[in-house]
Amino acid sequence: MKLYISILASCICLLLNGCTQPSKEIKKEAKKPNIIYILADDAGYGDLSCYGQTKYQTPNLDKLAASGMKFTQHYAGSTVCAPSRSSLLTGQHTGHTPVRGNKEVKPEGQHPLPDASVTIAEVLKGAGYVTGAFGKWGLGFPGSEGDPNAQGFDEFYGYNCQRMAHRYYPTHLWHNNEKIDMPGNDWTKTQTYAQDLVQEQTLKFIESNKDTSFFAFVPVLIPHAELIVPGDSIFEKFDGVYNEKSYEGSEGSDYGSDELLIYKYCSQDKPRATFAAMMYRMDVYVGQIMVKLKELGIEDNTIVMFASDNGPHQEGGADPDFFQSSGGLRGYKRDLYEGGIRSPFIVSWPGTISAGTNSEHISSFWDVLPTCAELANVPSPENIDGISFLPELLGKEQGKHEYLYWEFHEKGGRIAIREGDWKAVAYNVSHPKIASFELYNLAEDEAEHKNVADQNPQMVDHMKHLMKTSRTDSDIFKFKASTLVGE
Repeated sequence: MKLYISILASCICLLLNGCTQPSKEIKKEAKKPNIIYILADDAGYGDLSCYGQTKYQTPNLDKLAASGMKFTQHYAGSTVCAPSRSSLLTGQHTGHTPVRGNKEVKPEGQHPLPDASVTIAEVLKGAGYVTGAFGKWGLGFPGSEGDPNAQGFDEFYGYNCQRMAHRYYPTHLWHNNEKIDMPGNDWTKTQTYAQDLVQEQTLKFIESNKDTSFFAFVPVLIPHAELIVPGDSIFEKFDGVYNEKSYEGSEGSDYGSDELLIYKYCSQDKPRATFAAMMYRMDVYVGQIMVKLKELGIEDNTIVMFASDNGPHQEGGADPDFFQSSGGLRGYKRDLYEGGIRSPFIVSWPGTISAGTNSEHISSFWDVLPTCAELANVPSPENIDGISFLPELLGKEQGKHEYLYWEFHEKGGRIAIREGDWKAVAYNVSHPKIASFELYNLAEDEAEHKNVADQNPQMVDHMKHLMKTSRTDSDIFKFKASTLVGE
């Protein structure tokens, strides 16, 4: 009997010790931070009120910036959609990333990212994240090797094709490989504003995955042309505020046309009010995401990033000069001057990133992949051009780029290099008779008004050498990059 009591007492003691001192083997690992990356489409450096916009306000983005870090020298991957997104997702600049231009595929889609590409989604999926993309894709037609489901995303909802994304009232969107009809939209009626449905799916994904680590890539359409928005309370805020100059679309551009051309832009009587309402609507989307995170109790374990894919556009009645969308910088979309590639960039992580901080760290889209990899505590892929900016976010010593590189294959071919405060811009590089080379000191001339190439011949030679050696040839996106002024 005494032996029985002794054994029973020993068992109770062991059980009590097990409750008060849990073993390290069964201790639950801390959940990795959720990552939300929101990408505006054609918003300029000056299109947010926290970056100087005065003609309308973006209060939720301002609040996001106030809660975290605002970057003032962040750059898009390119000056147009597809190569910029390819650069973002692969961590490579446009001299290395697989998709280097907007190459269309009929009837729907663009040239695909190859299967060999390693994307942010694949890196994070390998780290145990649930991954989703919501909005505009443009990196591979449905069912191709570049389809989002083939590039690491567990879920996709939105426009596969950026040509279709010229329209906010399309007949369908895609949910993974399923074509989803848009109620009331038949190219004559405009009942369902597709971006609103994309937003609903974004919020649903966040809520469904609140108990695990997730990556949400949110490439919204706004403010890409066409300029159109529902006539709701948001539009009413801006209706009548501005002097308007109406935009008349070309033949086949308007809903109800006998032969509607999807890639064109509809007419718009009030383009300025519409543009402001679109920007405000996007700001509302951002606010809804932040409210959802707070409601779910996961805001402190979620890092939110916001950027734009290139500079402001001029299509469909857009008026970047009126809104000073480039923020005082030179150039627009399709330029490699600062206005075409510098992007607003906000990163918020409550309790981790010091609130209300500004960063002058020179960074780019190709830095996002290694940053996400470091956040997930997994290695980055080899042969990328990016450098993690996580140390900058945490107030630690930050590594710097030797230089940044861009190439653009349209408009005669364009190349740009930024090294420290020096910026070189070469235009018409594929046409030696009209090629030009310009050099700017951004510390003294941020708006790139004073070309100092003649005064700095050694720097010119150095930059031309970098332009020639910073890229590899592509069998798909051919580019005569060797012809520069004076060579």
